Amino acid sequence: MTKKTLPVRGNISFEDQKKLNEHGAEYWSARELQPLLGYSQWRRFEDAVKRAITSCEQSGNDPGYHFAGAGKPITGGKGAVQMVEDYHLSRFACYLIAQNGDPRKPEIAEAQKYFAIQARRQEMSDALAADLERLEIRKQTSEEFKALSGAARDAGVQDRMFGIFHDAGYKGLYGGLGNEGIKQRKGIPKKENLMDRMDTTELAANQFRMTQTRDKLARARVKDQQQAIHTHEAVGKEVREAIRRIGGVMPEHIPPAEHISEVEKRIKCRPPLMELEEKDAKGLVEKKEG
Repeated sequence: MTKKTLPVRGNISFEDQKKLNEHGAEYWSARELQPLLGYSQWRRFEDAVKRAITSCEQSGNDPGYHFAGAGKPITGGKGAVQMVEDYHLSRFACYLIAQNGDPRKPEIAEAQKYFAIQARRQEMSDALAADLERLEIRKQTSEEFKALSGAARDAGVQDRMFGIFHDAGYKGLYGGLGNEGIKQRKGIPKKENLMDRMDTTELAANQFRMTQTRDKLARARVKDQQQAIHTHEAVGKEVREAIRRIGGVMPEHIPPAEHISEVEKRIKCRPPLMELEEKDAKGLVEKKEG
């Protein structure tokens, strides 16, 4: 996948679904975007759309320029045509929907990365963009941790062994160091959550470790506690080896980042207002002369 390509569903990509309205402005159908972002139910997808409309207002942009209610004809099994609720969405609206979608869905996670590159954020400093990226991946990693815990339980890991199971993944990735050992090496207080002190690169490595472990437990149909623990450590070692092969910095050598709560405070103190380029700012409507 290149930086300019959103994951496809079948042979249809995000850019393939673009249409032009009567004003010559590009737009996307929410109904057609829904499966591309991993949603099977319109009700849940519409919840993300509504959150995106709120975000649009908070970003200093007019939702009326980016979200237009519309009807979409659907042909039934006997040829009957029914009109269902739909939205016409600007590119900026699609970006906001991705940002407000379920980060546990891989399609949403990929879309967030895609739009983070494509969105026009002229007033956003590099530092603020970096803060937003780190906060976003921290949230995704938290969700993945929960999903991996569920997969571990399905694989036979008992609740009292969860600490050992998760530590096994750290030991594989960090050259034998478990959670407490990593904190001690990096000078992180024992009471702090280790992931709250990881930078974006380190978070990404751990998120990849967790997603791959979850997938491997499912593929191998693991139903034994010790096998699950061994699998997690083995996957951690594989990720570590991949980092070594490409010449990356080993995670135990990455300095601790400032606590994620400080990043959240900084973002709240400076809401990321987005001034869009002219063609994006007008969204779905025709530019009106002053």
